[in-house]
Amino acid sequence: MRPRTWVLVLAALFAVLQLAQVTGRDSPDSKNYVSYALALGGADRRAAAARTVDWVCAGRASGAARAQSVNVVRFHAPSPARRVFAQCRADELRHVARRSAERTDGHVVPFVGPRLRAIFEVRPGYPVFLLPFVTVFGVTWGVWLASVLVTVAGGVLAFLVLRTLSVPVPLALTGQALYYVLPVGTTAMRPMTEGLLLALTLTAVWGCALALTGRTDAGRGDAGRAGKAWAGERAGVALVAGALLALFAVKHAQALFLGACLAGAGTAVAVVRRRRGQAAGRGVVAITAAGCAAVAGTLLLARLLHYPSEAESMQDLLTDHYARPDRVRPWPEFLHLEWDFWVEWLRRQAPAPLFPAALAAGAWGARRRPAFGVFLLAAAGTGFLTQAGHPDIAIGGGRLIVLAWLLPVLGVPLLLEPLVPRLAAVPTQGAPRTAGVSR
Repeated sequence: MRPRTWVLVLAALFAVLQLAQVTGRDSPDSKNYVSYALALGGADRRAAAARTVDWVCAGRASGAARAQSVNVVRFHAPSPARRVFAQCRADELRHVARRSAERTDGHVVPFVGPRLRAIFEVRPGYPVFLLPFVTVFGVTWGVWLASVLVTVAGGVLAFLVLRTLSVPVPLALTGQALYYVLPVGTTAMRPMTEGLLLALTLTAVWGCALALTGRTDAGRGDAGRAGKAWAGERAGVALVAGALLALFAVKHAQALFLGACLAGAGTAVAVVRRRRGQAAGRGVVAITAAGCAAVAGTLLLARLLHYPSEAESMQDLLTDHYARPDRVRPWPEFLHLEWDFWVEWLRRQAPAPLFPAALAAGAWGARRRPAFGVFLLAAAGTGFLTQAGHPDIAIGGGRLIVLAWLLPVLGVPLLLEPLVPRLAAVPTQGAPRTAGVSR
């Protein structure tokens, strides 16, 4: 089969497997995003609350029924689904009604207090993405389909990045499969911003690969090829800039982190090339400029639009979502928590070091494309920056640090590249077919 067929087969197989759990993937944050999307679609607050609560409670009821079916003591008892759904619905709607007595400006249904709601109000990107799906297919199937499509898109982007780097098709497909089977795919399927963050970050990484590949081709002296290379560089820079702009709407902190990391990576690549007597390259300079513009633009727009500041985010963390009084001296407490968090995080990694081993393998593989590897490390590093900004050990599943998994997703196929022989170029018509290894 052609490579595109294999890409579609992997994507379809992943989508079919996700039918095993259509509901029950939500988190407390998911309610805010889904109600936001419903409000954008024209639903009033009462209707948006009811539809969101029904979706959440259906997932809890389904989970309770499955759990009881394998309970060694109660597996023969009647299903608790109806009871769990009714109780969940009553509790959630009562909670919303109590919150509705407060000031409730904006699109998000008051599942949480106004200060925490303000953080979700400045993230319209994911609700806008959800809107057509929940409008056409309803909340349950709309959220599921949106999650499947954004996760499938991430895997396809991983394939495209690797093919742009001239990685053999089997290894590019391996990168797509790794995206689906590693925690990246599981996290992207959850109805939160992470799926879009991963896809947009991979779009920026693809842009970096295009820009760097264009520079390589441009140095071969052929005028036509140089023109195509410059077109590739421009397309790559456009992808980087577009991804950074979209990230601002999804989660502006990620636009800030990725912009800063790409600018730092571009500067490092340019400095090394200058020291070797080489030109920095138009693509590298343009990506660096785009990263700097993203940092400056994010800071400026966030201030002009009165987005919650980093101080507000810190208070949210240290007061357990504003359940306690604000901290008088938040920075010393935050730094203390930061140190303790990473000590405990490392301790928990030691008994089961899959993640550190995967990162090491990915980093070693990235060495095969040194310039691109720097940009890949920069993009993956935003996962550590996100986690450092929220040193909360209670947030399980590695959701905050998930962007770091992009390093093994793309780096491991590069690491395996020497093990896969490449077919020689297709011979001219009438010439005998030969196969060999080309490097």
